[in-house]
This record gives sequence, structure tokens and C-alpha cells, in this order.
Amino acid sequence: MKIFCVGRNYADHAKELGNAVPEEPVIFMKPKSALLQPSTPFYYPQFTNELHYEAEVVLRICKNGKYVEEPAASEYYDAFTIGIDFTARDVQAELKKKGLPWEKAKAWDNSAVTGTWIPFTPELRQGPLLFSLDKNHETVQVGNTKDLIFSFDTIVSHISQYFSINIGDLIYTGTPAGVGECVTNDLLEGFFGKEKVFTLEVK
Repeated sequence: MKIFCVGRNYADHAKELGNAVPEEPVIFMKPKSALLQPSTPFYYPQFTNELHYEAEVVLRICKNGKYVEEPAASEYYDAFTIGIDFTARDVQAELKKKGLPWEKAKAWDNSAVTGTWIPFTPELRQGPLLFSLDKNHETVQVGNTKDLIFSFDTIVSHISQYFSINIGDLIYTGTPAGVGECVTNDLLEGFFGKEKVFTLEVK
């Protein structure tokens, strides 16, 4: 199982971090060990002092493929959820400053959260999908997939040009504006529309 992530896929988020809006999907990966397993507590990592949440729509791959053409891409994912791509922002900033890879800031154990999976219906495939993240019962991020720079189908097709996609792989499709810091004892709740799909306490 592989975890693909798309960076800077909402223009407002790229701008809030001072990054250029990309001309093609920005792809990075997390290992299988990054996936927080159900009922496993989430602990604030010891190596960072600036832990950021990034709420995203996550796709689940349901079909093996390679060199997938964009018109056929929707056949390769069957469900979605809302998740968090956690980032050690201080670690990332130092690595970027030195021109080094930043897996240590993004791909550490338990840095990828997923909620309850929702099967795609024809209506849901038409979109848009509305999602949000609450921190301590206050909404901190609101996303709408109509604002994606690169669509789900574009992302799936693009990734498959470089990597085989396999049943069970996950794709984090990018976070909207509003990312921010969380600390120990914060309560994070992810929503698809008004439906809560995950609750996470930072321990």
C-alpha cells in the first residue's frame, strides 16, 4: 500500500505559505507506516515544536493501473474520506532552507489520518465535495473541491504516469487555506458536509 500526496492543490493555500501556484501536480509520498491505524492514539511528535494540521479529501484506489488516461481515471477510485496530512512545519522549513528533501517533516509514523470511507455515487462523482476541519469545536478549515487546481482525475492520471497505482493505495488530494498549529489536548474533527468522519485528540 502506498500513500500519495498532492501539495499546493488549492491556490489560496499555496499563497498562504508563500509558494508559487504549480503548473503541474506536486507529488510526494508517505510510507505505509505513516497511516494512523484505527483506535491508535495520536501523540504529538517529540522532534517538532510546530505541528500543523492539513485537512484533505483522500481517495481510495480500487483498481491496479499504469499510464491511466484521464477520461478513464474515475474507474480507479471508488471511495473517499476526509483526512489529515500532518506536517512538522518547523522541520520542513529548515530542510527547505537547506534545499534538502523534507520527508522527515511529512512522512513520519502516524502522520496520515483517515476518517470513515464514503463510497462514491454518481451524484458524488459530479461534485463538488464540501469538507471542513474543526479544532476544539471551532471551524478552522473549509474546503470545496471545485477550487482544486488539479481534479481528482487529473491527479490519478498524472501519478500513474510515474508510479503503478494499486488496490488500497491512498491519494491525499491537497489542503485548502487555513492550515495551522495544533498542540497537546487539542480536539480535531473532520467533516464531509455536516457528517463527522473522524475525531482525533492530540495526546
